[in-house]
Amino acid sequence: MSEAAYTPQEIMTIAAARRLKNGTVCFVGIGLPSAAANLARITHAPGVVLIYESGTIGAKPDVLPLSIGDGELAETADTVVSVPEIFRYWLQGGRVDVGFLGAAQIDKFAQLNTTFIGGTYESPRVRLPGAGGAPEIATSAKEVTLILKQSKRTFVEKLDFVTSAGFVDAPSGNGKTAARGRGATTVITDLGILASDPETREIVLTALHPGVRLEQVREATGWNLRVAPTVETTAAPTKDELAALRDLHARTAAAHGSEASGE
Repeated sequence: MSEAAYTPQEIMTIAAARRLKNGTVCFVGIGLPSAAANLARITHAPGVVLIYESGTIGAKPDVLPLSIGDGELAETADTVVSVPEIFRYWLQGGRVDVGFLGAAQIDKFAQLNTTFIGGTYESPRVRLPGAGGAPEIATSAKEVTLILKQSKRTFVEKLDFVTSAGFVDAPSGNGKTAARGRGATTVITDLGILASDPETREIVLTALHPGVRLEQVREATGWNLRVAPTVETTAAPTKDELAALRDLHARTAAAHGSEASGE
């Protein structure tokens, strides 16, 4: 791979990292959300406050955590509080600016499934990690950014299970939500960026990553995707962004193995 080249996962992670501003309080999920949030912290937003549901506030891990219980988070945090305090005081108290989440499935109203794929709840084809704190983050953070790879397996007309609330279709055709925050405002994939329509709450394609065609995104979506009147092109990753992300993954792979690096 040349220095200027980048992978779809790299531009997805970098595009997500760019959404975080200095001083933002961000509730972080493990995996791609954690990679994006920590990339923001080590590049343009050193003052971002990263919260993980295990109770760590202001975590500054040198390598990506394997789980919310990874000792790297507690050792590098500004403070560690109890799990009830994280949820009751910080999250439900309206003190979290952005929730960064991933998912196995998403529908057009940004409802998420991280519970099972295929079959039934009692007898699934694939059992997923489950809800964790995602349902509370999805409804209580001021806004939510979702990060996941886009395909008809992940962008589905109907979820196999609704783990985290997004926006549900009302009989009038408009969306309504029980969320106290703004809900999922942005969805970032390896193909482009989608934003929630403030009226219908349906996610709408607003940007394509360089070299991606609109038809590719339509083919990777399990419903009739809405497209904004003007579709922008995501800025390509800079050399500095790529170097920082690759160094983060390299440190993580050295510490935990290549599978843990998120690549």
